Amino acid sequence: MSFTNPDVLVIGAGAAGISAARTLLAGGLTCLVLEAGPLLGGRAKTCLTLGAPFDHGATWLHDADTNPLTRFATDALDHDTVRERHFWMGDRWAMPEEIAAHARAEDAFFAAMDAAAALPDCPVASVVPQGGFWDATIRHWQGAQIQAREVELLSLHDQIENDLEGPNLLPRQGVGALLAGLAAALPIRLNAPVESLDWSGPGVVARGGFGMLRARAAIVTVSTGVLAAEGIRFTPALPPRHAQAVHDLPMGLLTKFGFRCSERLGIGPFHGIRVRVTPENPRPASWIMWPFGADHLFGFVGGARAWALSAAGPAETEAELRAEFATIFGPGHLGQGLVTDWGENPHFLGSYSQARPGAAGARAVLAEPLGPLLFAGEATHRGLAGTIGGAWAEGERAARSLLDNPPAA
Repeated sequence: MSFTNPDVLVIGAGAAGISAARTLLAGGLTCLVLEAGPLLGGRAKTCLTLGAPFDHGATWLHDADTNPLTRFATDALDHDTVRERHFWMGDRWAMPEEIAAHARAEDAFFAAMDAAAALPDCPVASVVPQGGFWDATIRHWQGAQIQAREVELLSLHDQIENDLEGPNLLPRQGVGALLAGLAAALPIRLNAPVESLDWSGPGVVARGGFGMLRARAAIVTVSTGVLAAEGIRFTPALPPRHAQAVHDLPMGLLTKFGFRCSERLGIGPFHGIRVRVTPENPRPASWIMWPFGADHLFGFVGGARAWALSAAGPAETEAELRAEFATIFGPGHLGQGLVTDWGENPHFLGSYSQARPGAAGARAVLAEPLGPLLFAGEATHRGLAGTIGGAWAEGERAARSLLDNPPAA
């Protein structure tokens, strides 16, 4: 397929870009996907560094009953059916009655959010419980460790709209590998960052190290982190509503890590470990053990701590996580390690977007077409924001809008 004069330029070869390209081609429009980096998949990347599939970014297909990628994930396991949660109290494992108390406190957290849904948008932190035995742990988990930003920085209305349910599918091959298969034979040019995009019309003109390309329209799927950093220069500049929407959807950071570990340490495959928040340990990491029986474990550290560790570098991050693991199991168990770089990677500058308090409508604004220019990705989805499924659905949505209203030649 020719890489010149396509009907549509798709900027970014992540889930949204792959979905957009597949939809455009199936509908009879030509396209070219320009990817700034050396790999397709965007924030979904699978490697075998630890001896088995390891996803650097997107890991689960959340809300699988409605997730548009579920139909492709024929090798996936519902993680919820095999997951058991273990809580480390700082010097011992939690007792069954303590775990039950945690579950009740978590129910109270969500009930408080639901009860406040009719209020004006505000930070999640202002409406959820605090001061109880488990409240700080739940606020940390539901904020930094799940949403990649602390609850003080999360829009209540946005969180309610994007509340994710199960099933939570874990593809054996990895989400990144799944996307790579779905991108087969698509017209994708790697290592082709778009430096500027002129959408003054007619059509669009993209410029970069590849030279100049013209098209009738463009679908931009890069992260709000890249947009906020002006990684692409737009001519004319984005209108104030869209520029404000980018500002109101900052990237959170959830750093994923993995370690080889053949010892089972009394924990079953797929089981998770959380740590109770205390003044001495206010921002603990979380761990998931032996996926599909592999000899590695993986985990996450999110929010402000993740940004601080990202700035410190992968070596210091790895050392700190090894030390944290040793406080639970003792030293010497972990082998080769791997730490992701989403915060420092210039092609992403974070993990996924979160709406600021008071800005729950920003996703809808960013999705509004600007003549020949459309934005699509997890940041524009309402319901699956922050997920690979949301990104896929938005790429298809943007492509279908062009098929329904073909751009002028």
